[in-house]
Amino acid sequence: MIRILLALVLMLPVAVQADTRIPASKSEISLSFAPLVKQAAPAVVNIYASRVVEQRSPFADDPFFGNFFRDFAAPRPRVQNSLGSGVILSPDGIMVSNYHVVGQATDIRVVLNTREEYAARVLLADEESDIAILKLDGARDMPFLRFRDSDTVEVGELVLAIGNPFGVGQTVSSGIVSGLARSGTATGNARGYFIQTDAPINPGNSGGALIDINGDLIGVNTSILTRSGGSNGIGFAIPSALVEQFVKQATSGEQRFQRPWAGLTGQSVDADISESLGRAAPQGILISAIHPASPFLEAGLRVGDVILQVDRQPVNTPAEMIYRMSVKGIGETARVQIARQGKTKALKVNLIAPPDSPARNTKTLGGNDVLPGLTVARINPAVIEELGLPVNSEGIVVLDPGRWGARAGLRAGDIITEINGRVIERPAQVARALAKAAPRIAITAIRGSQRIQLRFRA
Repeated sequence: MIRILLALVLMLPVAVQADTRIPASKSEISLSFAPLVKQAAPAVVNIYASRVVEQRSPFADDPFFGNFFRDFAAPRPRVQNSLGSGVILSPDGIMVSNYHVVGQATDIRVVLNTREEYAARVLLADEESDIAILKLDGARDMPFLRFRDSDTVEVGELVLAIGNPFGVGQTVSSGIVSGLARSGTATGNARGYFIQTDAPINPGNSGGALIDINGDLIGVNTSILTRSGGSNGIGFAIPSALVEQFVKQATSGEQRFQRPWAGLTGQSVDADISESLGRAAPQGILISAIHPASPFLEAGLRVGDVILQVDRQPVNTPAEMIYRMSVKGIGETARVQIARQGKTKALKVNLIAPPDSPARNTKTLGGNDVLPGLTVARINPAVIEELGLPVNSEGIVVLDPGRWGARAGLRAGDIITEINGRVIERPAQVARALAKAAPRIAITAIRGSQRIQLRFRA
């Protein structure tokens, strides 16, 4: 019996242990990111920013209750502090951080990893992209990081994230590029195109560097997706190509980031749309509306066309298309590939700023007018872009409702079409129409995609 059991045991499959080995040389033992960190870390800085805000009574702007609480809760200044990171990009102290770190800051202190401190000022900041370009006062011969073209980055590449998480001091974390062309996924006000990484990014890392294994900058860390507030391995970085365009505009004296204007509306092509168009795969952006002044219209684009590529790079969302245009820059020409009736075609599109014409003819109502403080303007492409209006908007828009206009229900971005049945076509007509309509006033307006009517007594 024992012999039989022994024979059965010998017949069982033997688990093969995976080959493992210890480092075979001193060089293998010392493999690490340390040389890379020593090279790149001096160019990544800690940022301490503060701004003064006023604590105001919630009734301060109320025309009725404001008089009662005028002396009860006077505005008091309060200092808001923020902590983040930044990256030096040139020997003379040009650097980048996030808008949510330094935007509207009144005092900015930058601390190097050598503990040297510099004051800094913002040259150009953009809330939508969450980017701010700064200049260190009195800086010379600073350590800096070189740009790498972020379009050459591939999923799976090793990366390091360097920053100041939770204010504990400069910290380095490693990971890989998890995804590209992540649009509409970042949190906060940032919109556009992002590099996704699993390198741990935590509060305070914002504005820090995402570098490749050569120590070159491929992105600026901006946000994470999280439920706990800490890193869950899904972080986003603004591509270096967009940061480089920001630096160009900031150093040329621009105080506001200028994006090329598309002047069109489109949607991502999904499986259903692709099938209805007779296309083999869902890709590109289907155009549903074009402004008469759009450079795409001038180049030959039509409603119903599908934009497939911008400068030989595929685009599948409007945010990706605007990113590609922004990287190229105003004044340049982009090569755009489209699909129309089963055939592909290449167009050359001149990248322009949104035209500020016809003239806005901005009008602000005075103290003797109905709804004093109400500011309206004629709609043009620049106004459409600034207020995020539908691309085919026209007429008169509210820039600022003022105190009384807000009480009546008006909001910035409302398009006024009629006042008591009288069609409004020019800003100068608003004051007269309100005066004639008083005391019972009815304003017809378009808000988003809805038509609304506001009724009140003046």
